[in-house]
Amino acid sequence: MTGVADPTLVDPGTWERDASLIGRPGNDLVQLALFRNYASNIPLYPRLHEYFRSTQVPLLAVWGQGDEIFGPEGAHAFSRDLPNAHIELHLGGHFLLESGLEAAAAVIRSFLSEVGWMGNAVLSAPPTPTV
Repeated sequence: MTGVADPTLVDPGTWERDASLIGRPGNDLVQLALFRNYASNIPLYPRLHEYFRSTQVPLLAVWGQGDEIFGPEGAHAFSRDLPNAHIELHLGGHFLLESGLEAAAAVIRSFLSEVGWMGNAVLSAPPTPTV
């Protein structure tokens, strides 16, 4: 709940469900395997960054400024390869869509309209990544 100004906005069922799923017998080993495997992603980063630089794909990052799991610096990092990236830091934490749904949804709708994506119909899709 770190970063959430009003914890009553976050339904306890959200994090209780996460905790119960993570706490299942044997899941500790699954999580450790995923954590160890994360290093295999690092060699892919240059390709991802090159994709961003070469396509200049529209990007919106709506982030909780108090999110300690995915900190705001992660959102700002997109701007290095995508100078036109829309970075929105909102008052909130990791559960931003629960504590600040209306504001986040308004930003998302505005961005989708701006880049030509409306509702369920894609009017102008960005290039498909080859990563």
